[in-house]
Amino acid sequence: MFTLTLAQMRRSVGRLTAAGIAIVIGTAFVAATLLAGDVLKRASFDSIAAAYADSDLVLVAGGEGGFYPDSLSSDDLDDLRAVEGRDALDGLGRTYTTFKKGGQQASLPVIATGSNPSLQPLVAASGRMPAASGEVALPEDTAERLDVSVGDEVGQARSSYIEDEDSPGDGMWAEQTVTMVVVGLLDDPNGAFSMEGGAAVMAEEDILDELGGFDGSVPTFTGAVVALDAGADREQVRAALTAVAPDDYDVLTKDEAAARSVASLTSDADIFTGTILAFAAIALLVAALVIANTFQVLVAQRTRTLALLRCVGATKAQLRRSVVLEAAILGVVASVVGIVLGSALVQVAVTVLNRMDLDIPVPTMITPTLASVLVPLAVGTIVTVVASLVPARAATRVAPLAALRPADAPTATGTAGKVRVGISLVLVLGGLAIGVGAMLVTDRLAELALLAGVLGGSISFVGILLSAVYWVPTVVRLAGRPLSQRGASAQLAAANTTRNPRRTAATSTALLIGVTLVAMMSVAAATARSSLDGTLDDTYPVDVSVGSDSYTPEGEAAFPLSTALLGELAGVDGVEHVTSLEAAQVSIRWDGQTLDLETLRGVTPDDAQAAVRSPEWFDGLADGTVVVPQSFADAYAMPTGTTLEITGASGTRTLETMVSDLPGYALVVTPTTLAEVDDAAEVTRAWVLLSDVGEASTTIDGIREALSEDAVEISGAALERATMQQVIDTILAVIVGLLAIAVLIALIGVANTLSLSVLERRRESATLRAIGLSKSQLRSTLAIEGMLIAGVGAVAGVVLGLGYGWMGSVVVLGSFADIHLTVPWVQLAILVVVALAAGLLASVLPARSAARTSPVEALAVE
Repeated sequence: MFTLTLAQMRRSVGRLTAAGIAIVIGTAFVAATLLAGDVLKRASFDSIAAAYADSDLVLVAGGEGGFYPDSLSSDDLDDLRAVEGRDALDGLGRTYTTFKKGGQQASLPVIATGSNPSLQPLVAASGRMPAASGEVALPEDTAERLDVSVGDEVGQARSSYIEDEDSPGDGMWAEQTVTMVVVGLLDDPNGAFSMEGGAAVMAEEDILDELGGFDGSVPTFTGAVVALDAGADREQVRAALTAVAPDDYDVLTKDEAAARSVASLTSDADIFTGTILAFAAIALLVAALVIANTFQVLVAQRTRTLALLRCVGATKAQLRRSVVLEAAILGVVASVVGIVLGSALVQVAVTVLNRMDLDIPVPTMITPTLASVLVPLAVGTIVTVVASLVPARAATRVAPLAALRPADAPTATGTAGKVRVGISLVLVLGGLAIGVGAMLVTDRLAELALLAGVLGGSISFVGILLSAVYWVPTVVRLAGRPLSQRGASAQLAAANTTRNPRRTAATSTALLIGVTLVAMMSVAAATARSSLDGTLDDTYPVDVSVGSDSYTPEGEAAFPLSTALLGELAGVDGVEHVTSLEAAQVSIRWDGQTLDLETLRGVTPDDAQAAVRSPEWFDGLADGTVVVPQSFADAYAMPTGTTLEITGASGTRTLETMVSDLPGYALVVTPTTLAEVDDAAEVTRAWVLLSDVGEASTTIDGIREALSEDAVEISGAALERATMQQVIDTILAVIVGLLAIAVLIALIGVANTLSLSVLERRRESATLRAIGLSKSQLRSTLAIEGMLIAGVGAVAGVVLGLGYGWMGSVVVLGSFADIHLTVPWVQLAILVVVALAAGLLASVLPARSAARTSPVEALAVE
């Protein structure tokens, strides 16, 4: 039977090709996902290991102290340095600071020079490392942004707490700028700080001051790196360090420390891998439908051959094994091709990433693992074999007498029993009930609702797929009725689609799965965008904020904004409105409580509402009232209607509070009220409303360029909001792209079905040609048939996608956003048009083959 199986496969190479392509795509998907996950882990490992430089041993948290161990103190480091066999030992500690030059600024982590070059992950590309207080080495990108080079001076922003001499225990934070000399420009050869945009280096003395508190508290470290003396025994030194180190720290090698960090961090990579594998499973499910359909038709077309085999003594078991063996061979060969293809795609991606100079330690070559080879091979083969089991069973039902019947092309049809109908109804109705229940409780039990929504959607969709063999042919028949009035070709096409309901249902269902998921994500994306607009307005109310709330020790604004500066700001392209805010420091008294040195802002109601994306926050702003942020009111138990006595440099005013969702802690009054409290209040901040948040990056660059000569801080949430929207759009685009692979496989299935249909109806087509059907009419018949099958699957998928997208949006977003159900009509229309066009394209080769075959040749008995 093995020789016979190979012979049959050689005769059916063309028919098996499409099924093989489906498996190739699916296994390539799996292999590429596993390899990409390994690349992510290797990149994470190399990046983390780079932070430890060329150290021999590393002290890391993770012993008996649990997840939050005590930090290492300077005394701990001194004790560790007393261990024999070590050449150098430096604490691992970093701080974050802001460097300024002109109107530009850059915030980045800062580390110490260190006592040994082997323990320093950064190298000086030009100049040298800092050796004394007041010196700094900057990353080359940061130096370019600040327009400084070796020998230039740069300001470092430091916040210090100034005690109130008249009121011990009280005081305020004041920002001071310390002048630093740039002595070197840094390179990060191994990407130790690539994820953070680089790091600066300062002398040990300055770092210790930064790591300590403003009150002179002892600096602490999160770990330590150790370089050993030449010839020292690493295990002996490790044991000695372990004995001296605090109980909540372990002494590991560099690779062990990196591996531990990767294990805790790459759960994200595992989630990534698992998520992508879920989409690969969808692609393989669609491929299984294509394979099952292919083998059903092949078995049907081999009825005479199978019957003759039964006549000469072949048993049912032998026939079943022959079909399964054919599927196994196809699965193994296609899976191997898929593994090679997936590996090649990942290698190309890695090569491109390395050429992009991302400053991330991306491996230059992929390293296939046993899992990345065996898993796709096993999955591809198993899916193919399982998909062939039903056709293999059908092969055993061929009776020997079938060899005596006419060789008209039979069909691989079958009827489902009442049990299947009952199970389908239970799954659909039960799944919908669970989904509706999830929608009703999402605002109270968000996590449970999410799980229930996924479960309910999955169950109902399985029920729909199980029942597809009943309703898909009916829908195809109804859709074909209007076409039947459009001529002989259309009438034949509509009839052909209903001659084999099971095959039509399987083909259309394969496309239905992919289109449903793509439509669902498109609807979810559109609904998420519209629903999250309000949430983003509340989260990011001010697009751009210009100015500073820093004050001098005398209590005056450190950086007041001039009228000229505000004019320059309003003239920047992309700026729609600029609102200036005056500010003063005041004391607040109420119900026997007192707060000193609080910020009080002044702005007109109209101007305030024009500058923010949630104007209702200032509905209560008027003379005699003060708008209090909700966070401030919660912190001091200050509900709406509380009477406050506010005292400033010019007098005292009694005001009534209006609690608002305004973020922050600064209180807001009208300019008239502020003048009564402090008539010397200056403009310290400006709120900028952008005309298009999507162009936030370009507009903010324009603002920075316009104000480059002014010592002001530019911040705000426009970039964060735009980034958040971009992240949402990117994630959804990736998901839709991954699901598109399933749609591609389904379209291959459409082409395969049409090709097999041509072979199956070869004699019938010849008869039609003999009685006058032209080649163009035959081609039109197959084109309409392909478009009808693809169109029904696409339209049904869009309808289902609408329902599942809306349900998913309510379940996922309902707990934190007002849902605005949105239909992306253009995208859904494009999806249907693409499916129709693909159905038409899929008919080209089969139609060409059918038209080329001569009627006499086709009518010959095989």
